[in-house]
Amino acid sequence: MTDLSKIVDDLSKLTVLEAAELSKLLEEKWGVSAAAPVAVAAAGGAAAAPAEAAEEQTEFTVMLLDGGDKKINVIKEVRGVRSDLGLKEAKDLVEGAPLPVVENVSKQVADEVAKKLSEAGAKVQIK
Repeated sequence: MTDLSKIVDDLSKLTVLEAAELSKLLEEKWGVSAAAPVAVAAAGGAAAAPAEAAEEQTEFTVMLLDGGDKKINVIKEVRGVRSDLGLKEAKDLVEGAPLPVVENVSKQVADEVAKKLSEAGAKVQIK
């Protein structure tokens, strides 16, 4: 049986870069992903801030960068996405680009909105 306390001592001596490399190697070898637990275990309390920074973004904003050549189609799609806007408000949004179309939505909703606007001829960006 392996001396577990020796392994713990050896892991405790690793630098953050070495711990990250070890994590990658183990993920490849075992076919798993354990980024947060490995980072916290390898670097101790110092890893708390990087672990928080590695959290996935959960809210997205779809920015209309340009209405394109087919502004009427884009205006129709904006009204379809934003039922709270009238024709004039949707037209102003398209002509005033770059402006946000939807804010603080899930990744799935952001992708759907971006796809609809792109298909209508607009240039969009998800932030």
